[in-house]
Amino acid sequence: MKETEIQRGSKKSGRLLQKYNIRKFVESIKKLPGDPHYVAMGMAIGVFVSITPTMPFHTVIAITLALVLRGSKAAAAIGVWFCNPLTAPLFYLGSYKTGVFIFGKLAPFNMKYESVLELMKLGMDATMAMIVGGIILGILPGIAAYFITRKIITKIRSRRISGL
Repeated sequence: MKETEIQRGSKKSGRLLQKYNIRKFVESIKKLPGDPHYVAMGMAIGVFVSITPTMPFHTVIAITLALVLRGSKAAAAIGVWFCNPLTAPLFYLGSYKTGVFIFGKLAPFNMKYESVLELMKLGMDATMAMIVGGIILGILPGIAAYFITRKIITKIRSRRISGL
């Protein structure tokens, strides 16, 4: 009897923690400084980079691109979290398949590769196929992230100004 109560309590607290984390994430995005274009550009860059198979360098690459392309560096750093332990295997496999389709070469692939450094052990053909595939796959989500973020930031700030 105690075990089921503990399990229920554990599930309930897990859901509350998840809701709290989502709310905290949304609140941090709301507080990002800059105009909607600036924030949206940073988020788009972060989401784009997150899809490329450059795992240990995502944040560095995203912040550098945000600096060069004049987007929010903070939003870019948040955007790279689009890639996480659940989505990374899908992104890597999709990058690989897209790269193989583009280059027309088959290379050995194993889902255990978690970073670009491990991918490089496969050879330059496989690494380049995955990087090019990741760049191609990252374009549409990056563009979508730009427009979604810009709309959300604009709406939030217009409500704040009007006092709603």
